[in-house]
Amino acid sequence: MTNQTPNDHPQSWLETPHGRLHYPVYLPDATYGMVRSVDALDLEQAGVEGVVMNTFHLMQKPSSLTVQSLGGLHQMSSWQRPIITDSGGFQAYSLIRENSKFGKINQNGIVFNPEGSKRKLMLSPEKTVQLQIAFGTDVVICLDQCTHADDSEQAQQESVRRTIDWAGRCRKEFDERVKQFPESREAPKIFGVVQGGGSLALRKTCADALLEIGFDGFGFGGWPLDGEGNLLEEVLAYTRELIPPQFPIHALGIGHPENVVRSFQLGYDIFDCAMPTRDARHGRIYAFKEEKPVFDGKWLKYLYIEDERHMRSSQPLSPGCDCLTCTHYSLGYLRHLFKMNDTLYPRLATIHNIRMLTRLTALLREQKYG
Repeated sequence: MTNQTPNDHPQSWLETPHGRLHYPVYLPDATYGMVRSVDALDLEQAGVEGVVMNTFHLMQKPSSLTVQSLGGLHQMSSWQRPIITDSGGFQAYSLIRENSKFGKINQNGIVFNPEGSKRKLMLSPEKTVQLQIAFGTDVVICLDQCTHADDSEQAQQESVRRTIDWAGRCRKEFDERVKQFPESREAPKIFGVVQGGGSLALRKTCADALLEIGFDGFGFGGWPLDGEGNLLEEVLAYTRELIPPQFPIHALGIGHPENVVRSFQLGYDIFDCAMPTRDARHGRIYAFKEEKPVFDGKWLKYLYIEDERHMRSSQPLSPGCDCLTCTHYSLGYLRHLFKMNDTLYPRLATIHNIRMLTRLTALLREQKYG
């Protein structure tokens, strides 16, 4: 199965067992196996080519055994397009950084204490590959040790050492598992994750080692923003330069529309983030200032659905948008649903924000590939 488009171009897509991801591509976060408030058909109609699910969370809820008993992630969620499964290293790191009682990270992997459970769980490099393959993912992402850009040099060095070691273990486990596939099963892709915080030297050390191990693609690891919320452009640009252009690179966790545009201009191909869908549910709607935006100025605007000035507006959320929401419902009606706390609001708002991102990436694709 392939999702061909008129602007297919050599090296402009990633081929997976469940179809192509055309660059640039935005993948909504379906962390626990679903994108909140919408279903698989909503996603397809909004132009979504793939989603990102999370191994760390899925192994706890609904549990790895439950996912497998329901036929794997595609069957469970009724989503037949590509799925990338993040290893969960970032999520585990975030929890442990917030409070050490949640677990610890050592050379063997991540030991964590699930909320409400007395039993500790272990996520090793080998275990995360085993789980992702058992889930039926299209892209396996190696377990890495995440850091914050502001962490000490010593912490960054330790992160890079472990990330490289874990990547080698992930690659070995992946190859062993794929050897056992029946001929009818197509192998997923596997991505390594480049760590190194804000240190260009450590980014190079990590990238060089991962290239030596060998992967189908790579991810930018670590928090991509500085303390003021600005994109770490120098580090992002340098990391992209370290990876030969024939390999795709996933800007893990980057999904704000302006950051997608800038990161794409720096050479990034794949984007994912929960922000667009979370913003939609909380009443912040994305729109283009012009129907055909030029990405060299202020092209993005926000609508805050609770604003009283929208009360009687018969206009769509964004004139020119072809999503279900904009072609059927008014801004005033959306505000009414929001004020009534009706469950229809998050579905319609989420559909629109997702469609805005897929329209954005389609425009960027058209500008680059024609």
